[in-house]
Amino acid sequence: MSIDELQLLVDDLAGRLRRSVAIDDPSIRLLASSRHFGDEDSLRVASILNRAVPEEVSRPLLALGIGTWIKPGSARPDVPGSEKRLCVPVRCKSLLLGFLWLIDSEENPLTESDVEMAEDTASRAGIVLYERLLRHERSNAHRESILRNLVSSTPEVRTQAVEDVVTDQLFAPRPMLYQVIAAQRDTAHSVEASDDIAVQVAMQEALDTLPTGAGLMVADKSRAWILLAFENIPTPQQLKRVTERADYRFRQLSGRDSRFVLGVGDTVNELSAVYRAYRSATAAVRAALLVPSLGDVARWGHLGPYDVLLRLSRDEIIGATQVSPVKALEAADKQQVLTTTLGAFFDNACDIRRTAELLRIHRATLYQRLKRIEQITGCSFDNGDDRLSLHLGLKMKSIAEAHDSSIG
Repeated sequence: MSIDELQLLVDDLAGRLRRSVAIDDPSIRLLASSRHFGDEDSLRVASILNRAVPEEVSRPLLALGIGTWIKPGSARPDVPGSEKRLCVPVRCKSLLLGFLWLIDSEENPLTESDVEMAEDTASRAGIVLYERLLRHERSNAHRESILRNLVSSTPEVRTQAVEDVVTDQLFAPRPMLYQVIAAQRDTAHSVEASDDIAVQVAMQEALDTLPTGAGLMVADKSRAWILLAFENIPTPQQLKRVTERADYRFRQLSGRDSRFVLGVGDTVNELSAVYRAYRSATAAVRAALLVPSLGDVARWGHLGPYDVLLRLSRDEIIGATQVSPVKALEAADKQQVLTTTLGAFFDNACDIRRTAELLRIHRATLYQRLKRIEQITGCSFDNGDDRLSLHLGLKMKSIAEAHDSSIG
């Protein structure tokens, strides 16, 4: 099936209803529209001319949650002179593939039969768009295979992938700098079926903020990554535009409780080193998922101690917590009072006054607790190595607990 079949569906519905019909993609960019029947408003005309509605219009529409709708609903664009619309989600196999729109004016309201016909057309349009998506995925399969091989753990596979990138001319044939940005939705808390397609749409739109040919994408359900190529070192502003666009679009299309994080990797100057950029980007994603205090956009090299700790595997981190002096403290501190005190003490740079104020306790009480911690752990706060052991022990404990909570 082709996009022409989508146009046939739109024209057929418009002819039967004697109303103008439009179908947009999930980002509210026009895919197909019918002729008008005198029911068009200024917004419909502008969207056809520009092939999309302005962001100041699409933002509030998507904020209504239409990206999660599974049934038709009413939406009124916040534009003077625009009419209320029926929004029918276009889905196939639970994937959101677009929206079908009918203007529903007070002078000529839609009937129940009209809505049923619109739903039927949206269902058939979903099949058209799903098959187009499959064709697109098949055409990208070879390219994605090359990119996956480019970050393989096997050196020989990576070497062949570098040759394939050059042979297929995936990037300009001149010296470039490469950056990887990885993304993942939190599958432990994100349950909307539409969120997987939202990840892909969000990352594709992030690519659209860059010049054509500046990046390629690989997507796997709840996660995706993009490989960017620059002639000069990318500025923080350039990377921020990419991550902000991805984050913004995902939140528009996803369920309210969904969490979406991004990781920015190292910049490398050779295709053969892209695997390092990829690993640092995915490690940054892992950091953002495990340590929410880092925020939803984490950049490798700016994660403090987690840049080092997250080089360890989950088993290595959990194993390290078993021999940490914090383990003894945890066993003796059932109410977590001393553990909380120790964390606050380090978070406040071992400042007695600030820590006591934060915990709302007397300084004498704080001194007593710290003395008790020394007795239990066998560590001394006057010894730099002991302080480091306790601080790292707390950080590894928080990462291990985050790993445990993400299981399943």
